[in-house]
Amino acid sequence: MLRNIRNSIGGRSTDAVASGNDAIDPTEKRASQVYNSHQFDPNFPVEKLDDLGAAIAAHDVEKEQAIVESTEDDSPYLEVRAAVRNYDEDVPCNTIRAWAIGLFLATLLSAINMLFSMRAPSITITSIVTQLLAYPMGRAWDIVMPKRTFKTFGREWSFVPGPFNTKEHVIAVVMANVSFGGGAAYSTDILLAQIARYKFDYGWGFALLLTFSTQCLGFGLAGLCRRFLVWPAAMIWPTNLVNTSLFYALHDHSKTDPVTNNGWSISRYRFFLYVLLGSFVWYWIPGWLFTALSVFAFPTFIAPNNVIVNQLFGGWTGLSLIPITLDWTQIAGYVGSPLIPPWHAIGNTVFGTVFFYVICSIAVHYSGAWYSAYLPISDSYSYDNTAKPYNVSRILDSNHRLDVAKYEAYSPLFLSTTFAMSYGLSFAAIAAVIVHTYLYHGKEIWYRLKVARNQEDDIHMKLMKKYKDSPDWWYLGFFIIMLAMGFTAALAYNTGLEWWAFLISILIAAVWLVPIGMIQAVTNIQIGLNVITEFIIGYMTPGRPIAMMMFKTYGYITMSQALNFTQGLKLGHYMKVPPRTMFMAQTVAALWTSVVQVAVMYWALGAIEGICTPKAVNHFTCPNATVFFNASIVWGVIGPARMFSGGQIYSGLMWFFLVGAATPPIFYFLSRKWPNSFFRYVNWPVIFSGSGLIPPATPLNYLSWGIVGFIFNHHLRKRFAGWWSSYNYLVSAGLDVGLALCTILIFLTLSMTNKTPPSWWGNNVSGTTLDTNDGAIQMAVPEGGHFGPNTWH
Repeated sequence: MLRNIRNSIGGRSTDAVASGNDAIDPTEKRASQVYNSHQFDPNFPVEKLDDLGAAIAAHDVEKEQAIVESTEDDSPYLEVRAAVRNYDEDVPCNTIRAWAIGLFLATLLSAINMLFSMRAPSITITSIVTQLLAYPMGRAWDIVMPKRTFKTFGREWSFVPGPFNTKEHVIAVVMANVSFGGGAAYSTDILLAQIARYKFDYGWGFALLLTFSTQCLGFGLAGLCRRFLVWPAAMIWPTNLVNTSLFYALHDHSKTDPVTNNGWSISRYRFFLYVLLGSFVWYWIPGWLFTALSVFAFPTFIAPNNVIVNQLFGGWTGLSLIPITLDWTQIAGYVGSPLIPPWHAIGNTVFGTVFFYVICSIAVHYSGAWYSAYLPISDSYSYDNTAKPYNVSRILDSNHRLDVAKYEAYSPLFLSTTFAMSYGLSFAAIAAVIVHTYLYHGKEIWYRLKVARNQEDDIHMKLMKKYKDSPDWWYLGFFIIMLAMGFTAALAYNTGLEWWAFLISILIAAVWLVPIGMIQAVTNIQIGLNVITEFIIGYMTPGRPIAMMMFKTYGYITMSQALNFTQGLKLGHYMKVPPRTMFMAQTVAALWTSVVQVAVMYWALGAIEGICTPKAVNHFTCPNATVFFNASIVWGVIGPARMFSGGQIYSGLMWFFLVGAATPPIFYFLSRKWPNSFFRYVNWPVIFSGSGLIPPATPLNYLSWGIVGFIFNHHLRKRFAGWWSSYNYLVSAGLDVGLALCTILIFLTLSMTNKTPPSWWGNNVSGTTLDTNDGAIQMAVPEGGHFGPNTWH
């Protein structure tokens, strides 16, 4: 309506309208004023313009004012308005009930995640499961605990200070999240590699110092950067929107308005339960009864021994040119739920997958570069020049460092095509982040630095200002304590990590936190520093695998944990939890669960027969520690100089640094020249790193993820915005929780009791293909021969 009124003004001068020319209808005059005021205001919701125009045309001033005020008192972003309420509830949250439930779940679930992280395949309990478990516990607490009021040291308190509410629920979930945001503590991979692979142990003191510092250093940085990553409305953190939707669904069982939800009136809570039940029941089919549906690469079923077919269409070690899966694990397992990121982030990620991991990988692999004819096209293993798994013990001396003579007598190291490509894309992503952040966010970062606390507020920031903020010195003091623990772990033990190298690792995490955090807050995709930290330490102090593992962990995980803490702070911000309560909840949970996970690790090493070996009971083979150990050999023992420097096999990948730096400026200027074109959505850091989990993920995971994400976050959001606002994130939560519960049930009742799936074609066909068995290799190495260069150093 407003646009129609604007068009009716035609070629008349806007200045004339503004000057009050009597020849112009007053409605048109007011419409023009509103049009100029709001159409180009990025904070004014586009979907409100037509309602505003209709109110003006009807001379309904009160309705017009109400529409404008409603937009001023809510988030400018549709996805936030759909999932977060723009008011605060005055309910208690720093209660015994919240702390008891939060600490119990943090302890139990961090222990489970630590234990299952040592099993292949691993199982991770996510925040959604925590959220679901905390709710009935809170309701049961209300029934069981006494209602009367107690008085201690002059202060009154109660076990049940009212019904279990959303803010208490948030505290319980946040406490669990900070302790196992990505599964087990990353430091335990270092400890397991040392104990199980290198066969030495520095003891409990080192384990606790390392775990405390790596888990908690990021919290200090997160708090100091919250003015950039938490307070601004533009920092959305899409994953939190799933949590907020589920919080409201669990605590509010009222029906929704069918008028605003495309005819759907079912309550959000009931809808969530239906999706959960459907997900739970369905996963029995691809997870146990008809496992071929998990990766339905039917061309490989037809030609199981055809190398080219398995390389191109395989879903396990191929390129998945026909990505078909009916398994939510394959769609969301590696990448996360596709219902969360905005469609432009999905588009960038899928484009990167298709261009680099399909088109470029095909071109490179079939050109014979990197001796690819003797290697798989996509897997996560390393090989020697006889196409056998690389035997790292053949190049180590007694101190677990490189013996150059043994290395030159054995073999260089070879990688599959997509594995090598992933390193090049990691180089490009780091360069692209620097340039992209400067071009697209440089002015904003500088502005935030200048205005600091006095920046403009959205409705959520306004509501949070009634609570006392956590002072910066709290975060800084906590950071300094953890820094001292890290110094002690690095220098008091024979790790080989120099003090200056330790400081560089922390500096890397601090410098990259804001730019990578901004990208994640908008796109829901985190760009990891794992490869670049390995690259740097490999050149700085080559031949020191323990130092390499520690440098990587302090550089990469400090930033990753900081982003995990920041996401928790934003969740508290959305749910209006007092900042000081959030500070205490996060710090206590992080410190306590560090002890829990170290204790579980040592218990498992002593209690599980054959742990961290191929013969381990119930597949407790420590897959993450094995990857970590191999990385310490590649980057810490052999080193990047022997893999990527001039004259080495993979030296061409160094050009990706230049590619990463050159692409953002081109598209930045194109987007400035054509601001309404698709160029404004192009994000090269996401293109380069969005599909960074390939391998061990495959294009199947990303392409199926992209298809589902585009359907929900572009098609349904555009065509059925009301339904999308009410139910989209609940679909994501229900699918995740149902899958997790079914997976755990299958694991505990069937896998742990050595049961096997039914034997029939649907469960057996995939096991017969070269794709599944990682055997799709074009050329075999002659008996007693080898491939690759004749000399290497």
